[in-house]
Amino acid sequence: MATTGRRGTWPGAILCVLTLLAAACGGGSGGGSAFGLAERPESSLDPGESADTGASAAGEGGAQVLTDLSGRVTISGSSTVEPISVRVAELFRDVAPDVSVTVDGPGTGDGFKLFCAGETDISDASRRIKDAEAEACAEAGIEWIELRVAIDGIAVLANLENDAVDCLSFEDLYAIVGPESVGFTNWRDAGSLAAELGSSTSFPDLALDITAPGAESGTYDSFIEIVLEHIGEARAEAGAISEDEAATTRPDYVSAGDDNVIIQGIDGSRGSFGWVGFAFTGDAEVKLLEIDDGDGCVAATPDSIAAGDYPVSRSLYIYVNSARAAASTAVSAYVDFYVSETGLGRAVSDVGYVVLTDDAQATTVAGWYRRTIGG
Repeated sequence: MATTGRRGTWPGAILCVLTLLAAACGGGSGGGSAFGLAERPESSLDPGESADTGASAAGEGGAQVLTDLSGRVTISGSSTVEPISVRVAELFRDVAPDVSVTVDGPGTGDGFKLFCAGETDISDASRRIKDAEAEACAEAGIEWIELRVAIDGIAVLANLENDAVDCLSFEDLYAIVGPESVGFTNWRDAGSLAAELGSSTSFPDLALDITAPGAESGTYDSFIEIVLEHIGEARAEAGAISEDEAATTRPDYVSAGDDNVIIQGIDGSRGSFGWVGFAFTGDAEVKLLEIDDGDGCVAATPDSIAAGDYPVSRSLYIYVNSARAAASTAVSAYVDFYVSETGLGRAVSDVGYVVLTDDAQATTVAGWYRRTIGG
């Protein structure tokens, strides 16, 4: 997906950027943001910098329009994080009409390939960067800043007409889609393996049609890490599978990088099964299965995800090329806007994700303004 974005910001460090754009910088005071956003935490201020520094506000919602700011921001990566970055770009457009922001979502893994090749400014990610990806960035001289931006649950799905299954355990999920399930074409096929793993779930006699994320997706990686990997490791230790298979799914299912395609697959077959980011379920006519990780069945809801009660939840991130942010006022301004209340609050909730707690947001903001570098 591509969109054209624009800009708003916080008072402190961004004033260092905006000082270069004198027409955009006000010299007033007032303790809050120049654009009606959240206050920058005092703990992240540079030595000698005043917490009450601000800029004069103008425009809708108190947002100052930065008519002298222009440039381009390129973002790629997670299809799950894509809607947040797009929404931030849409809101950013109101305050920086001459900055072009493009966003697409081929998947977390594919996004990191582009990012570590220096082809993008920001990489959306529905998981943290892997060691091999970090090494690829380091070899290319790419240093990055990791920013946690939201929380998402992974919804486990079935068809609405499947009235035989309401709740599945991690053992059930492994039996359905783990590496030992190759060739299972009926829900009932998974029953004996699930029972061997300690489950008492009764599976229906129903054709099993799996449509789910593929290996390019961060949602795929997160599902394995949260649900399958610890069972796979135990099975490898017992000799049931190889160590290489421990952190994998069965390969024989329909994989898709587009969550909406997965939703369509679930809707198209009575015996369907799959998983997507919770935010993509919206008004979709699919059945969200409750999940039991040993403490009882829990439904995926915004409250259960935010509280950490829903077992299949994960954090969402953006990774910023630190050199690009230092060199480009457009990139740094867009990220300033992203970590404001408008980005971490309004944009996240607008697209149906779970907003970080106040403390977690403060950690993200401090990480950006302190420019905590990785890579």
